[in-house]
Amino acid sequence: MAEAKASSGFIIGLDGIRATMLDEVGGKAANLGEMAAAGLPVPAGFCLTTAAYRHALQGGPESGLGAVLTELETVPPDDLERLADLAGRARTAVLDAGMPDAVEASLRDAYLSLGPDTAVAVRSSATAEDLPFASFAGQQDTYLNVVGADAVLDAVRNCWASLWTDRAVSYRASNGIDHAAVSLAVVVQVMVEAATAGVLFTANPVTGRRREAVIDASPGLGEAVVSGAVNPDHFVVDSVTGSITERRIGDRRVVIRSLPGGGTERVESAAGDGKACLDDAAVRTLAALGRRVEAHYGAPQDTEWAIDADGTVWLTQARPITTLYPQVTRPPSTPGPHAYLCFSLAQGLTRPLTPMGIAGIRLIASSVARTAGFDVPDPRKGPSPFYEAGQRIYFDLSAVLRSATGRAIVPKVFDVMEARSAAVMRSLFEDPRFAVTSRSPFRLIRHVGPVLAKYRVPETVLRAVFRPDAALERVRRFGQTLQSSLTVPADATPRERLEHAERILGRELFAILPNTLPPAIAGFAMLGLVRRILGKDAPWDELQLVIRGLPNNVTTEMDLALWGLAETLKADAPSAQAFASASPQELAARYRDGGLPAVAQSGLASFLARYGHRAVAEIDLGMPRWADEPTHIVGVLANYLRLEDPDLAPDRQFAKASREAEAQIATLVARARARSPLHAGIVKAALARTRTFAGMRELPKYRLVEGLAAARAQVALVGEELAAKGRIAAAEDVFFLDFTEAHQALDGAGMHALVAERREAYQLELRRRHVPRVLLSDGTEPEAVAARHASVDGAAADGTLAGSPASAGTVTAVARVILDPVGARLEPGEILVAPSTDPGWTPLFLTAGGLVMEMGGANSHGAVVAREYGIPAVVGVPDATNRIRSGQRITVDGAAGTVTPEG
Repeated sequence: MAEAKASSGFIIGLDGIRATMLDEVGGKAANLGEMAAAGLPVPAGFCLTTAAYRHALQGGPESGLGAVLTELETVPPDDLERLADLAGRARTAVLDAGMPDAVEASLRDAYLSLGPDTAVAVRSSATAEDLPFASFAGQQDTYLNVVGADAVLDAVRNCWASLWTDRAVSYRASNGIDHAAVSLAVVVQVMVEAATAGVLFTANPVTGRRREAVIDASPGLGEAVVSGAVNPDHFVVDSVTGSITERRIGDRRVVIRSLPGGGTERVESAAGDGKACLDDAAVRTLAALGRRVEAHYGAPQDTEWAIDADGTVWLTQARPITTLYPQVTRPPSTPGPHAYLCFSLAQGLTRPLTPMGIAGIRLIASSVARTAGFDVPDPRKGPSPFYEAGQRIYFDLSAVLRSATGRAIVPKVFDVMEARSAAVMRSLFEDPRFAVTSRSPFRLIRHVGPVLAKYRVPETVLRAVFRPDAALERVRRFGQTLQSSLTVPADATPRERLEHAERILGRELFAILPNTLPPAIAGFAMLGLVRRILGKDAPWDELQLVIRGLPNNVTTEMDLALWGLAETLKADAPSAQAFASASPQELAARYRDGGLPAVAQSGLASFLARYGHRAVAEIDLGMPRWADEPTHIVGVLANYLRLEDPDLAPDRQFAKASREAEAQIATLVARARARSPLHAGIVKAALARTRTFAGMRELPKYRLVEGLAAARAQVALVGEELAAKGRIAAAEDVFFLDFTEAHQALDGAGMHALVAERREAYQLELRRRHVPRVLLSDGTEPEAVAARHASVDGAAADGTLAGSPASAGTVTAVARVILDPVGARLEPGEILVAPSTDPGWTPLFLTAGGLVMEMGGANSHGAVVAREYGIPAVVGVPDATNRIRSGQRITVDGAAGTVTPEG
């Protein structure tokens, strides 16, 4: 049948459509037209453009839709009931608008050009659909086997209304799509009478592997597969060799077929005979067709296909696979398979980094590499193992995997930092692509030895063991020296300020680690010594008690200072009234204007003067500090003021934990004394040093963030200068540049377009929920591969979720899933369920009944703080924020490492 020709401004034949016509024809039609133009097998048809939809809504009924659009602007994405009500009103407004005569005439003519009573598929094509960042798959309606012009008219009207289904409105709201900016076109295509149909992914959407096609197929129309009504046949094909690596036959109990005269029927059938609905030749043909589609678009595609009774293959849809994580882009000089570890996740950071944040970490990483004797030609680009993917930091892990020494050391470090990353590393030990090629520790010694010698690390560790007071004093003096190095003259020029920020990041910050971490290492080493001495008389759950309520922990001191401020506010009637009657946003605005009650104003100012350099996601130079934006801290204070049970007060809990620790030390010393007085003396001295130094684990990060805050302050002043000169639109836009670009802006270059592009990309990445811990160079996620092949994926038959034990104890309470602590409300006693935590989260810990994290290890930040506060905690629980829902009662067993949901 001939392709429909354009009969008016409302109709465009598929052969006249290109990918650039999104605003006119929507995502689905744009992709179909693009494939048709590329010579790919697409059924003939035409598109009723978005101009027809807009023309239909002119006049009286539009005011009804206009009112709905106005109300939708203020509805939050999680208010599903209100969104559904407004969606219903919008559908009514669209259907009441009817179809103008000119549109109807154009549509009838275009349909008849396909042939009288031709069976067609009528499919919605929204302008916010099949996009690179959000597919919107299934959000609007499709009508199959539509026969006759009148039936086509009805189907088009229903497609228009489907732009406002509850699911479509909710999806747009959650993805930040402006409802008023979305319009709808409709594709009308000749119906393919499919003998077999299904979907084809040109890359594996589960494992991320790019050179692997995944096909789901079932007899009849593809709707059975797309809608999830059937367990289809499943095939995985190596796209390079064409070999079928996986074949699984589904039961195919449902078949959807066309009815004579129009419409479809759903036929229930018995289980299949065990034979695949596609032979190997058809599977390879589909995989090859998928390679053509991907080559045309230059990116992996999610396609729908149908094979008719004659064996002809047709493509009925293609859209980007939006869930794939971006691949690491490697230079040609690094061929072969590589494995990359996500540094961002190792730091408990799931969100993307701003461009300036990435630039800052590049400079720090360059400083580390140069100190270790590696060549770094351009510090602004970072050392050679440094890569960026999805606006997150990845480091090349390949050398570690191929080194016997690396295998022995690095996974053990991650066992206590981020246990799931350690497990993924070990899973790659059996991969022949990463077989050990270096068994000598010489290379490690050659690079680490000079660092240890330069900063006299062994001497620092011994000082902590034998002269603890001198060790504490040395750490204190280093802090003072660091503070003086962060200052800059008040009359410095913008360029001097930018260079100062680069000096802080590229020279000063690395020294923090070898100067402050060794005493903490000594503290934990002493705990290990006690366990070695006492053996089974010092079980881990009892040793955990020793490291509760630790002194010299800057994060604990910060949290208790915040609690003390809350107590002060509670005792001051005007302050208590202010915090009870206003939102955190209002209170923060009043603070900035100096309008809070005197006690609250001075108390908050004092707290921020000391701790205002901290932030959520604080390793990102681009993130506002609490001193810049205090709304989060104000919200936490308001949360503290709701705590009524005095026994749950954090200061009492901390004091109780300290007493329990001292009592446990006495018990362990008594057990040692039963062996000999010498044993008792060693255990007592060792545990005293554990108490003195283990809490200092938080100090390196604290000092690092001080330096980042100082650098940020200088960059922010440069941003003010650039905004004043019109090089950027607002001062904070400077954080969407890197240092080279900031220097160019100071030289006179305008950066508006670049900033706008970066901001848009950043907002898209903020919506990404899944970030791979380890990513292979072909896009494969090893953790996803392991989960696919494992018989269980972290959940037992009774629903129990497994993770790593982090803080002993058991609690049963209501869960509160929090993805971002800013503005979050955690009721006292609730169990905090989070993807990860950094010090910006810990004020929430003070009133939490327990903690569950998707990431982390036994010595990760969240685990350490949970132990100190005495709250049960389990970390490294896969997909916890999706498997657990807010309001659900769960039991957290911090010793067993399990989380058991109720119901």
